[in-house]
Amino acid sequence: MTATPSAIERPLNFSSPYLRADLVRDAVDYTVEGRTIVVNPGVTPVTIAEEFRKTIPPLSSTVLADTRIEKADALLLLRPAAEDAEMAGIVEQDGWSHLADLLDPGEFSRETPLHRSPRDEINTVLFDPAYVLGERETQLDQREFNVSANLWFAPAGTDCFIHNKHDFIEVHTQVHGLGRMQRFRNQDQASLYQDVLMSPGYTTPDPFCATGPQCSYHYPMHQYRADTDCIWLAIEYHPVPRALRTLPLPTLLENRS
Repeated sequence: MTATPSAIERPLNFSSPYLRADLVRDAVDYTVEGRTIVVNPGVTPVTIAEEFRKTIPPLSSTVLADTRIEKADALLLLRPAAEDAEMAGIVEQDGWSHLADLLDPGEFSRETPLHRSPRDEINTVLFDPAYVLGERETQLDQREFNVSANLWFAPAGTDCFIHNKHDFIEVHTQVHGLGRMQRFRNQDQASLYQDVLMSPGYTTPDPFCATGPQCSYHYPMHQYRADTDCIWLAIEYHPVPRALRTLPLPTLLENRS
C-alpha cells in the first residue's frame, strides 16, 4: 500500500531571495524538488526512498536532488540562490544583525564582521543528551529540548572568535562557501589542534560539547573560520527545565545510525 503524500510546510523567518529556507513537519512520501540541502534536526533517522535505502541520521544533513523522503518528523530545506552568487547582501535582509549589537557592550568586537539572522523556533524533541553525545550506549535520562535555528554570515578570512560558553547543544551545517569548525587548547590561535573542513551540505558529525551537571554543557575552546564568504546554519537544542514541562512527549529516539 502506497502512503498518501503529506506534509506541513512554512518558510523559515530567515528565508530570503538569497537563500530559500523552509521547515517541513510531519512529512510522508515527501518529494524534494531540485538540488537541496536537507537537514534532519530531529532524533530519528530520515529514510530516502531510493532502491538502496539510506538514511539521514539524527542531527545531520545531506544534499539531495529530485528524490523522496519516506517519513520525517521535521526537515529543514535550504536552497541558496546559486553556488557562485554574491551572498554578502544577505546581512541587509530584515532581522539580520552584527553580533556586537546582540550582546552586551564590549562583549564582542565590532571589528569582527560576523552577522546573525533572526532565530526561528523549529520544534520540541525528547532525548537523552548523554546518549546523543556518545557518552553512553543506552538511553537513561530523557530530557525535553526546544529546537531553534538561525543563519550566520562572515566574509572570507574571518576568524569568528574563540569561545567555549554555551548553555545548549549546537550543531552547524555549511550552506554556502567553504569554512571550518576549529578546536583549540586555549584562546590562542596557535593552540589549534583540530580543523573540521566544511563544504555546502556538510554538518559537523557530532556536537563539540559534553554533558555537565544539572543539564549543563561543556565545550572546548572553538570557533568558526570562513575560508571564503560563508553562510552556515546553527541549530540549537535548549534544555527545558523539568518544572516547565506541560504535556508528556513520546520518546522520539528509537534508532541511532
